[in-house]
Amino acid sequence: MKAHDGIYLDGAWRPAAGREVIEVVDPADEQVIARVPAGDAEDVDAAVRAARAALPGWAATPPAERAARLGALRDVLARRKAEIAETVTAELGSPPAFSHAVHAGLPITVAGSYAELAATHSFEEKVGNSTVLHEPIGVVGAITPWNYPLHQIVAKVAPALAAGCTVVLKPAEDTPLTAQLFAEAVHETGVPAGVFNLVTGLGPVAGQALAEHPGVDLVSFTGSTAVGRQIAATAGAAIKKVALELGGKSANVILPSADLARAVNAGVANVMANSGQTCSAWTRMLVHRDRYEEAVELAATAAAKYADRIGPLVNAKQQARVRGYIEKGLAEGARLVAGGPESPRERGCFVAPTVFADVTPEMTIAQEEIFGPVLSILRYEDEEDALRIANGTVYGLAGAVWAGEEREAVAFARRMDTGQVDINGGRFNPRAPFGGYKQSGVGRELGAHGLAEYLQTKSLQF
Repeated sequence: MKAHDGIYLDGAWRPAAGREVIEVVDPADEQVIARVPAGDAEDVDAAVRAARAALPGWAATPPAERAARLGALRDVLARRKAEIAETVTAELGSPPAFSHAVHAGLPITVAGSYAELAATHSFEEKVGNSTVLHEPIGVVGAITPWNYPLHQIVAKVAPALAAGCTVVLKPAEDTPLTAQLFAEAVHETGVPAGVFNLVTGLGPVAGQALAEHPGVDLVSFTGSTAVGRQIAATAGAAIKKVALELGGKSANVILPSADLARAVNAGVANVMANSGQTCSAWTRMLVHRDRYEEAVELAATAAAKYADRIGPLVNAKQQARVRGYIEKGLAEGARLVAGGPESPRERGCFVAPTVFADVTPEMTIAQEEIFGPVLSILRYEDEEDALRIANGTVYGLAGAVWAGEEREAVAFARRMDTGQVDINGGRFNPRAPFGGYKQSGVGRELGAHGLAEYLQTKSLQF
């Protein structure tokens, strides 16, 4: 795979300060496919200084011009869609069709949405005798995960640029090639030097340096709750704003009146997408006791169909982690109805599509984020019991409700402690706010709410 041997700094590819490198591994066969620089604190400092120097000019750039640059970015990503998909498949292991449709397709849509927002958003408003200004917050430190590498980059960088901010991006070390491709796309749009900068590196080194750098005004992080907690503490010491999109343990609530087969099949498909490496996956399926065994049989049958469809997990460490959770489920008394801890292939970081029945709310697999193709099916007695179980974790990122009547599902969804709920299979909306309650995060991404994270407010009184 194509890889740069430098970092993208102040509008050009430049050598990193240190000589350490990151080996990029294809998780399908565990072979090294590329090497990129492991940037350090010196590299981060240089990138932040470049971003600060570029900030006044970019912040003063008319929104229409910023919109034009984002529109150009959308067009470049669209033109390079096949290359993006191939890159994500190589370093993440995502099946080609999913890479093309989601990993490459969704970021194009999101970039286009921010091109439109930059052109139409009101950055000033009148409130009585005051003029309220919505100004860029400053330099953004964006730290992105590996599971949706390009989508998470675009979901942070596009609104930041639309707002008039400058950016330093530290992507996940497992998927740096996608980030380098994105930097090439930004460069091609003619965005001024220093507005966007890329430092590949390790989280505890480059990520920590970016989070604690005094020249960064906002840290936007997507990843685990544990790391998010550390970043929040680091930023809090400097009274620095954070936007955190963290873990999830989302409930898929199937009410008695729902079309059971449709709800179960959709629920299994949701959990298996991206090999289960989705923070908003509906990993807990809640079914009424009267239809429980029917749902279990449907889920086991559906999961078996994914055995040859899903890709590997991102690396061997993640594979071992997920297999450990499966073994924990067995040890705690859950009933295995599909899959299991044994690796389904001789090579690669694969985990079999796995379904557990007889899961109780206090079990580890019903409380902790597994981040793999593992579904837990829980039974409930009545709607109040279902609500208690659905809200009974530290997370609150997403969820789903199925019912015979939409109003019944909506009434239940209104009582769920979570940031986004799909009603009867509602489609993902890239313009709707995405983010969590409780330990699933702080702030929102996507659409106008995502843009607002990168703005600060000033009022002028007349």
